[in-house]
Amino acid sequence: MKITSVLLSIVVAGFLLVISGALYTVDETQQVIITQFGKPIGEPKTEAGLKFKTPFVQEVNPIDKRILEWDGSPSNMPTKDKLYIAVDLFARWRITDPLQYFLRLRDERSAQSRLDDILGSETRNAVAKHELIELVRTTKDRVPLRDASLSDSDQRTLGGLVPITKGRALVEAEIFAAAAPKVQVFGIELLDIRFKRINYNESVRPKIYERMISERRQIAERFRSEGNGEAARINGNREREMNRIRSEAYREVEEIRGDADAKATGIYAAAYNQTPEAADFYEFQKTMDMYKSVMKDNTTLIMSTTSEAFEYLKSMNPSEEE
Repeated sequence: MKITSVLLSIVVAGFLLVISGALYTVDETQQVIITQFGKPIGEPKTEAGLKFKTPFVQEVNPIDKRILEWDGSPSNMPTKDKLYIAVDLFARWRITDPLQYFLRLRDERSAQSRLDDILGSETRNAVAKHELIELVRTTKDRVPLRDASLSDSDQRTLGGLVPITKGRALVEAEIFAAAAPKVQVFGIELLDIRFKRINYNESVRPKIYERMISERRQIAERFRSEGNGEAARINGNREREMNRIRSEAYREVEEIRGDADAKATGIYAAAYNQTPEAADFYEFQKTMDMYKSVMKDNTTLIMSTTSEAFEYLKSMNPSEEE
């Protein structure tokens, strides 16, 4: 009985081992290549489910059938206008011919390495054929925002963008069109490729920034100069307007004062010309006012004996004053 049970256990274990070696599952995200002694056997298994194979002889090689990511490392490359830039790309791809993929590449690491070579080379060729502005600008139809406060001439000189013929989107399309047939021979379909980042090379970046700062300073100085000129013009207009207002006000004041003096003189004349005595009294009062305004303390006044101002002083009797 013991020998029978042991043999039965061995048979069951062997049967389970054979069954486990003959059965395998295909995941929904995978496709499988069956190899026998390292060589592919039959067609790729692309449908998910439970599958059978020859145990111990055949081997299951799963291959991802989802959309995969390629993220290239930044590479320095020259543009057509001889500027060295660091270009960072990313792409999306998938395996459409698993058998060809397995025969040519075997695994995803090899596929990523091959994509590095092909996409990097085509990117370098495309960048070398275009100027930097073509790679920076998204499309050739992009219109810059303009400051409404600027004049038309300033907008033309400061707000205009350098004309381009393609733009970044078409350069990406060129890279895609050149690289897609080359990766297709490996059973790979290239779905999309995009620029992630474009930056100046580290060695020339400080000089580029200094030039940009210098250009902005020149623009700022131009605006300051125009602002100072406009301020001077406004101040000049203000001073001229103030002088005009002062002149008109002074003229109006003098006219009013002249009219007042004329009216006052007319009133005085009408009052003091009523009788000879009133006229003499007015003349005497005005002469006294003149003496009061002219003769101050410590003042020496020299007059001719025939002057009208000396007439009342000459008629005065000093003895009577005492």
